[in-house]
Amino acid sequence: MKKTLALILTLALSLAALTGCGSKTETPADTNTDSSAQTEAPAALSGSVSTNGSTSMEKVIGALSEQFMADNSGVTVTYDPTGSGAGIEAASNGSADIGLASRALKDEEKAGGLTETIVALDGIAVIVNADSKVADLTVEQIGKIFTGEITDWSEVGGDAGTISCIGREAGSGTRDGFESITGTKDACKLDQELTSTGGVIEAVAGNPNAIGYASLSAVEGKNTVKAVTVGGVACTEATVLDGSYAIQRPFVLVTKTGENLSPAAQAFFDYATSSAASQLIKAAGAVPVAK
Repeated sequence: MKKTLALILTLALSLAALTGCGSKTETPADTNTDSSAQTEAPAALSGSVSTNGSTSMEKVIGALSEQFMADNSGVTVTYDPTGSGAGIEAASNGSADIGLASRALKDEEKAGGLTETIVALDGIAVIVNADSKVADLTVEQIGKIFTGEITDWSEVGGDAGTISCIGREAGSGTRDGFESITGTKDACKLDQELTSTGGVIEAVAGNPNAIGYASLSAVEGKNTVKAVTVGGVACTEATVLDGSYAIQRPFVLVTKTGENLSPAAQAFFDYATSSAASQLIKAAGAVPVAK
C-alpha cells in the first residue's frame, strides 16, 4: 500500500513539473511576438526637392545638396540657375519647392505671400582686370563710374583708358544688391549686360579697361580678375560678417508663407539653415549665419 501511494505521488509530481515547464516555454514566445510588432523601423526619407534661382548661390546650394543627398540616398535635390527674380517667381507659383534669391525680399513680395530665410551672407566683389593699376575705390567713386560721371581710369588712379562697365541683367539679385548699395538703381550705363556671374568674370578678364561685380564666392581663387578694396576694406568672409565691407547682400531661401513643404523639402530646408551646414557654406565662399 505504501509502495502504491509513493508511486502515485511520484507520478503526480512529475506531471506537475512537466505542466509548469510547458507554460514557461510559451510565455517568452508570446512576448517576443508582441515586441516585434511594436518596434517598426522608421521609413527612410525619399522624394525630390526642386530649387530655382540665384546663379550666385550655385556653389552654396551645390555643396549643401551634395551632402544632403549623400546622407539621404532616397532624396534628389535639383538646382535650376535662372536668377533671383525667376527663383522668387518659381516659389510663388509653386514650380519650385524653394526659391533662391541673392537679395532680400521686397515688401510687396512678402505681402504677396512669400517668406525669406537668410541662409548666408555674401560680399559683392568689385572686380577689374588683373593687370589694372587701380586697387581701391570708394562706394561714391564706384557709383559715379557705373552712372557715367567718371569715364576714364586716369580719374581714379589708373592708366588712361575709357572705362567699360559690365553688369548683370535686370532681375539679378547681384545687380539689385549692387545698385541698392551704390545708389545706382535704374541709372547704370552698362557696356555689357550678362546673365551669369561667370559671364561677368570672363568679360572683365578679357578687357583691360573693364569693371564689373560678382559674388565673393565666385571670385575667390581667380587670377584673371582682381577684386579692389572698397574704402580700404577688402571683400572677405570676415569683413562681410562684421559688416565693415560695404557692398554685401544676403543669400535667401524663399518659401510660400503658411504652406507646408514636403517632408523631403522641409528636411533639406532645416539642414541648410542649421549649424551643421556652416562649414560647407564657408567652404563654398559664403558666410553662414547659423550659430
